[in-house]
Amino acid sequence: MGRSGGTRKPLIFWAAGVVAYMIAVFHRQSLGVTGIDASARFGVGATGLSVLAMVQLLVYAAMQIPVGVLVDRLGSKRMLLAGASVMALGQLVFALATNLPGAAAGRILIGCGDAMTFISVIRIVSVWFPPRRNPVIVQVTGLLGQLGAVASAVPLITSLHANGWTPTFLAAAALGVVSLIVVGAALRDRPPETETAAPAMRAAWAEPGTRLGMWTHAATQSSAAAFTILWGYPFLVQGEGLTPRTAGLLLTTITVLSMFCGPLLGFLAGRFPLRRSWMVLTVIGSTAGAWTLVLLWPAPVPLWLLVLLMVTLATNGPGSMIGFDYARTFNPAERIGVATGIVNGGGFVASMSVIALIGVSMDLQGDYRWAFAVQYPVWILGAVQVLRYRTRARRLPRLRPATSNA
Repeated sequence: MGRSGGTRKPLIFWAAGVVAYMIAVFHRQSLGVTGIDASARFGVGATGLSVLAMVQLLVYAAMQIPVGVLVDRLGSKRMLLAGASVMALGQLVFALATNLPGAAAGRILIGCGDAMTFISVIRIVSVWFPPRRNPVIVQVTGLLGQLGAVASAVPLITSLHANGWTPTFLAAAALGVVSLIVVGAALRDRPPETETAAPAMRAAWAEPGTRLGMWTHAATQSSAAAFTILWGYPFLVQGEGLTPRTAGLLLTTITVLSMFCGPLLGFLAGRFPLRRSWMVLTVIGSTAGAWTLVLLWPAPVPLWLLVLLMVTLATNGPGSMIGFDYARTFNPAERIGVATGIVNGGGFVASMSVIALIGVSMDLQGDYRWAFAVQYPVWILGAVQVLRYRTRARRLPRLRPATSNA
């Protein structure tokens, strides 16, 4: 399976990366289900909560290309160890914070460490597994990573209400030790020969397939990310009158269902590479359609329709993973890190923008329905750009014939 000729070592290396990624997702999502408690602890409103999520995602997005370059040059192991350490420090700061600046400092550190993690795991897949298996393995990586989101929903809410703020987030910080032990003991890495940073970035950005992946990630990820990272829990509890437990279960539903969607989309992307962009457009259209039903339905929205929305949002994460398949398909191995960083950064810039616009809208008029309508321009722009760069990408000869079409 791996380029070394064996099967066991690549699987061990990949598994170590996945453990680190699961813990990173837990850290990333930990603000979303604590939004109401965070608002009370730090004395902030909707815009203040948006600031916390936005600075985390802003740092995450800004770090993508620098981290991509470093991953290509230093390898995955060093970057995963650095990321785990920085995220653990961030949760420690967040646990002890009592005001908005302190909380923001914690979320900045979490965003920084988180940025080092996923790209490093994607590089493990690209280096150690053959191209034809990459789409499925990347989807399974995302699937397993979502177990961290499961742990950040109901269990974190339960701990927060039972043990309080500081003990809960101190325990979250301790998870960083698990990442350090697993990655340090199980992962071995070898940095490839690479281009210098500037030419690699220019070449990756000039490739239409990279930008196709970036817009794919932006248009498919942003809705579910905004919902799970910050605004879903307040919307369900305050906007729709659900109990905290029911809201937590609905958020968990997104994660669980995405774990089934991921391998299916990965298989389809590998089996029908010419249809990848149609899969992306289907995810965008179905997400916009489900939200339209929810936003137009007279209050309160029935539970079955909210469940339908969760089902649709569950396709967003797996759909966004197709963007990384484009990065791999259209770029050589020596710049896979920086290409992946461009794709990932675009998705999180879009997510950060949606989160911020929802917060501003809530403070201006206080209606969740109008606030969530800010997503429509992102979907429209994303769909147009996917179609645009699909056309450009198809005109060029490909690097990886096995998955050569957009």
